Amino acid sequence: MAVIRSVIRGVGAYLPKRVLTNADLAKIVDTSDDWIVERTGIRERHIAADGEMTSDLGIAAAKKALVRAGIDPVDIDLVICATATPDRTFPATAVRIQQGLGVTKGAAFDVQAVCSGFVYALTIADNFIKSGQFKRAVVVGAETFSRILDWEDRTTCVLFGDGAGAVVLEAQSQIGTREDRGILASRIRSDGRFEDLLYVDGGPSSTKTVGHLRMNGREVFRHAVQKISGVIEETLVMTGYAPDEIDLYVPHQANQRILDGVLRKLGVPAEKIVVTLDRHGNTSAASIPLALNQAFEDHRINEGSLVLMEAMGGGFTWGAVLARW
Repeated sequence: MAVIRSVIRGVGAYLPKRVLTNADLAKIVDTSDDWIVERTGIRERHIAADGEMTSDLGIAAAKKALVRAGIDPVDIDLVICATATPDRTFPATAVRIQQGLGVTKGAAFDVQAVCSGFVYALTIADNFIKSGQFKRAVVVGAETFSRILDWEDRTTCVLFGDGAGAVVLEAQSQIGTREDRGILASRIRSDGRFEDLLYVDGGPSSTKTVGHLRMNGREVFRHAVQKISGVIEETLVMTGYAPDEIDLYVPHQANQRILDGVLRKLGVPAEKIVVTLDRHGNTSAASIPLALNQAFEDHRINEGSLVLMEAMGGGFTWGAVLARW
């Protein structure tokens, strides 16, 4: 029986021009390149320029994705932006992206699930498309985490960077099997009992300030491998695929130790995983689409490739999406 699938038509990314290396960080906080690389795998990250906002990054990434998709912005009827660092408290950063792209119909809104935001946004867009409410969507992950970092806290300021990535989804009729193109399965989860392990110590209704990112790194790591591996297995069960049948894993780029731990738990070889952490740092909701774009540009993704995306973020939130390119 024919079904509607959300097919990825295009992918794009944008990184700010300024590169902040570990050596640069060592000049402003008590750290070193060796210390950062050993504990995280990160060597450098990009930092947004003064006046460069999350929406600016998102617009640039989305424009590239639209060009690659060969789709005119006037044909887009849904824009979702996953971000934890919006331009303003309101309106949504997505409406500024919508306006910047020249999209004038449908809906635009933000999704806030921190590092899992892009997985959440893909899942939401997919459900809207499958329901028939929308035909074509731009899904953006964009962050300027440099604006919420405590630059005197070496345990957090070394981890994060700025950037944006985007995909264009289109409703297409498929035959209704696991061989279809498009999003085949997704799972999203959350557990608010762990909110105090990764959070920002500010907000409009609590402190009336933006606040800074705070994290219990050891506890986050302890939960990450288990929760990510679990949701990947749940997602694969939905289609009957085994971990070794996936062509490419595109994970949230948080920490090399987490990536290695998930690989070991699933028995996946290192050559099947996309790693951009060393060059981008942790870009939260932007990390998966940035890595997806890098894999596309490196010709690691071809039509028919099975791609699994996964993430875990503050909340805790976590999830996975399996798609055939």
